[in-house]
Amino acid sequence: MITNDKGIVELKHFVLREVCRLTWENRLTTDETEKVVYEISPGPKPNYRCCVYKEREIVRGRIRLAMGESPEPGSTSTNVVAVIPAACDDCPIQDYFVSDICRFCLGKACLNACRFGAITPGDTKMRIDPNKCKSCGLCAKSCPFGAIIHQARPCRKSCPVDAISYNEAGICQIDDSKCIHCGHCIHSCPFGAIGSRIYAVNVIRAIMEGKRVIAMCAPATEGQFGKDVGMASVRAALKKVGFADMVEVGLGGDMTAAYEAMEWIEARKEGRIMTTSCCPAFISMLRHHFPKLYEENKSTTVSPMVAVSRYLKSQDPDCVTVFIGPCIAKKGETLNEFVKDSADYALTYGEMVAILDSKGISVDPVDEDYQESSIYGKRFAGSGGVANAVLEAMQEMGEDTSDIRLMTCAGGDECKKAMMLLKAGKLDTDFVEGMICPGGCVGGPSKHQAENLVLQARTKLLEKADGRKILENLKKYPMDKFSMHRDGSMPENGKSPADM
Repeated sequence: MITNDKGIVELKHFVLREVCRLTWENRLTTDETEKVVYEISPGPKPNYRCCVYKEREIVRGRIRLAMGESPEPGSTSTNVVAVIPAACDDCPIQDYFVSDICRFCLGKACLNACRFGAITPGDTKMRIDPNKCKSCGLCAKSCPFGAIIHQARPCRKSCPVDAISYNEAGICQIDDSKCIHCGHCIHSCPFGAIGSRIYAVNVIRAIMEGKRVIAMCAPATEGQFGKDVGMASVRAALKKVGFADMVEVGLGGDMTAAYEAMEWIEARKEGRIMTTSCCPAFISMLRHHFPKLYEENKSTTVSPMVAVSRYLKSQDPDCVTVFIGPCIAKKGETLNEFVKDSADYALTYGEMVAILDSKGISVDPVDEDYQESSIYGKRFAGSGGVANAVLEAMQEMGEDTSDIRLMTCAGGDECKKAMMLLKAGKLDTDFVEGMICPGGCVGGPSKHQAENLVLQARTKLLEKADGRKILENLKKYPMDKFSMHRDGSMPENGKSPADM
């Protein structure tokens, strides 16, 4: 897992590993988790915060997150992204500051610009009263010297949809009606005050109950653990810890590409711009912030994760499906009532490693091959990969794609800009691929190591993949018993990619 502070990562991992260990040992009780709290912060002196009491409360919040609960007891929010209040009080409440560049000029343009009486003369420079300031920014715009500085807090700065605000005490608050679960705020916070609910306990208990728990690893997995550690290695480690099997979600990429290709073909005939459907954060952005585009322009095909989960459950209705990848938004997708029959749980790579560590298992190279996806499905993880896979499927269906105009958007700002242009009728393209994370899924917030290292290792691993085609590959997997539509409905005409 990558964040801006190694200490935060180590704390998260230790807490989750211990919660997992206690779960395996049937000892996940309040008394046992309190021992974990005091092991991390024994006192009397604090290790990393102002006092041991704050440290311990923060750890308790982390333990509740590790158990899939809200970090704040009594919270009614069901958002997978949550704030640990005790950890969120060291950022300045004020976000506009008068710097020493201030010349205390005669004109006092800043004072005249302020509509809230927040600016007054000090002894040597102007001052801003944080209790009156509304962060409108007019003072900064009016200052002839540029002496007033806007310093956005990291969490708010990273949020692409303005879902973060602050209460009177300066504690971060997440607006559930705006949040798209992208998780960018989590890894931008230098205090580790924002986290996501973790469903490792649920997964471990399902394994212990003897259920057939199947892991589904994202296409971004290849490269996360080094150039010699491919899907087969991850599969072997997961089977050691108790998973019945593992399936690469690149197979779902092939499924999504094939069905989305059929939608693109129809949309092209109608002259309608269509957006991709695989990134749950992008889909949430449409649903929350561009509802008309969500209804009219979004592909109705399910994401690769949902496709593989539905396929597995069509073969074994009682199996438990667990997605593993770099994405926080996938957790939201598993709980999304707008997507029928999604995966049961979603874990990040760091959470997977904590489960393995709790049993003393590591991900090591193995001397075996494993591939269920075409190279196009595997490349779903990178920016442009989804669109290229859909174009490949269209070509395999006999469509001429030479004149198709394609836009690929990677990053929240790029996606938002494209959707605003589409909403205004000013987007000059045929299809839009939307991914909220820069670089695509391989740049996801919960990647296991730095993106440049992932890409280097990934290039070597993907060179080993065979050259199977998308439609050729799908013939091996019966798809007539489950739906590829987001609402779970079966196509009325019974069409499948094999018929094209």
